[in-house]
Amino acid sequence: MGALWMLVAGFLFGCMGVFVKLGAHYFSNIELVFYRCFIGLMIIYAILRQRSGTLSTPHWKGHLWRGVSGSIALLLFFYCITVLPLATAVTLNYTSPLFLTILMMMLVKERFHAPLIIAIALGFVGMILLLHPTLERNQIIPGLLGLISGFFAGIAMLNVRELGRSGEPEWRIVFYFSLIATLISGAAMLFDTIHPITMDSLPILLGLGSSATLAQLALTRAYCTGKTLVASSLSYSAVVFASLFGMLLWGETLPLSGWLGMALVVASGVTSLKLAPRH
Repeated sequence: MGALWMLVAGFLFGCMGVFVKLGAHYFSNIELVFYRCFIGLMIIYAILRQRSGTLSTPHWKGHLWRGVSGSIALLLFFYCITVLPLATAVTLNYTSPLFLTILMMMLVKERFHAPLIIAIALGFVGMILLLHPTLERNQIIPGLLGLISGFFAGIAMLNVRELGRSGEPEWRIVFYFSLIATLISGAAMLFDTIHPITMDSLPILLGLGSSATLAQLALTRAYCTGKTLVASSLSYSAVVFASLFGMLLWGETLPLSGWLGMALVVASGVTSLKLAPRH
């Protein structure tokens, strides 16, 4: 049942994408990452005080790697949301299970067998269909950055998986990620234009921070308490919600090749995780 938390996370991540797209009219992607993480940090700190939990951990290296990789993925992901159709940006970021499978195979030093190679290859075919000719020529670079965000998200997923198996509670994992991402994005803001917060933009920031933090908690609980394969499969619900939000709110449509590419990415991600080593 723990993996079903991923459905909650998928819906909330879809909501987060909506707030990012709305917030792009007021802030840069770096600012949006900062406010998302800073608000999340405050929410997690409030939860921490109520639970009287401790921040002391022997797994600080795992938190550091998770924080850095997750921050890079988030910065690239938010940028892609601001310039690409919402469904496309989310799908490119959700290539992370493909990269997670490859990383898991390398970690346990197992050989790639034919069914797994085919599954991963289909995923990359889906990426090509999604990138071309679905995207305009000036959107190819953001599309490639979306793939890179998926790679770093895969590294972050692997770190979350290992931290959960080490006994780290989900709120502590999310707290340290929010802290590290806040520091990284805050430092990056110093080299960019800082836009003022207005009464129109404040609700967007609050919605962004709260939906993202609750989604992160649900995702972390799904990976920590549920089966990795089931949780990773259900994570693709975010693609479905993002597609619906994009069509309903902005009238975003994709050609048939784009939808086919999305379907291949989802199917190959689920299949590759099923064929990956369980240990």
